[in-house]
Amino acid sequence: MKIIIEVAIGFILDLIFGDPPWLPHPIRQMGWFISKGENLLRKVFPKSQKGEFMAGAVLAIIITVFSFIIPFLLLYFLSRLSTYVEVAVASLFCYQILATKSLKTESMRVYYHLKNHDLTNARKYLSWIVGRDTQNLTDEGITKAAVETVAENTSDGVIAPLIFLVIGGAPLGFLYKAFNTMDSMIGYKNDRYLYFGRFAARFDDVLNFIPAVLSAYMMIAASFVCGLDYKNALRIYKRDKRNHSSPNSAKTEAVCAGALNVQLAGDAYYFGKLVKKKTIGDSNRNIKTDDIKTTNKLMYTTAFIAFVILCGFRLIILFI
Repeated sequence: MKIIIEVAIGFILDLIFGDPPWLPHPIRQMGWFISKGENLLRKVFPKSQKGEFMAGAVLAIIITVFSFIIPFLLLYFLSRLSTYVEVAVASLFCYQILATKSLKTESMRVYYHLKNHDLTNARKYLSWIVGRDTQNLTDEGITKAAVETVAENTSDGVIAPLIFLVIGGAPLGFLYKAFNTMDSMIGYKNDRYLYFGRFAARFDDVLNFIPAVLSAYMMIAASFVCGLDYKNALRIYKRDKRNHSSPNSAKTEAVCAGALNVQLAGDAYYFGKLVKKKTIGDSNRNIKTDDIKTTNKLMYTTAFIAFVILCGFRLIILFI
């Protein structure tokens, strides 16, 4: 019951406050340690494919262990002092692990600049939330990229963290975020990270497989609630859920593309190089700037559905 209370408070705080820049954030600190650890371990291990893989694996293990152990021990000692203090700190941790409002805030910043025909700032703020090159994107390309990142991150930024939080509280949530953050920082298939980031990327794929499937079906349900084309969302999900180099990323993107009746993904530039990618969905209509707002509505509805189902399931188990 205590975990449900902590997750509920964290979920509500996230919806209200998002990620204000003035608030110290453990995920940003995690990113700092990943960067410093990479620089150190690259000097320690041989500059070979095997050496880079081992360095990346050691970094992933160290970051993950500390990401779990530190909040676990802190909450354990706080529980010996006061249950109320422990719940308050754990709730704050849960809040900082979730990214519902911050995802909406960042994507809507792109939306507002597009509405004002300010492509320069739209590209600038889009570059904060996507990995692709944005400097030459058209307004349609910017919109597609924003919709894709909201759809994809509905799984690994909202639903998957919720699943791990409900199962094991803040410590397990931080364990998940450790691999997720490492994947976003070193999981690229380029010359620098092909071997160094392989361990983190593969483990992140494993951790996200079941959450991605659950997220997709919850988003299909959310499509129905939002009055979108839920039947097409299910059809495109079944057809295009593997149309991505990552085994998980296309799942919620496929649902979103089907629900909106648009085509997402396709070729994109990364670090100046064109990457050939499969498309997701059918181009039944041209994507519009307002689709960013609709995708955020879909993401929020999916989050509420997930919260009710996951906490309800935990309560059922608790009272059996």
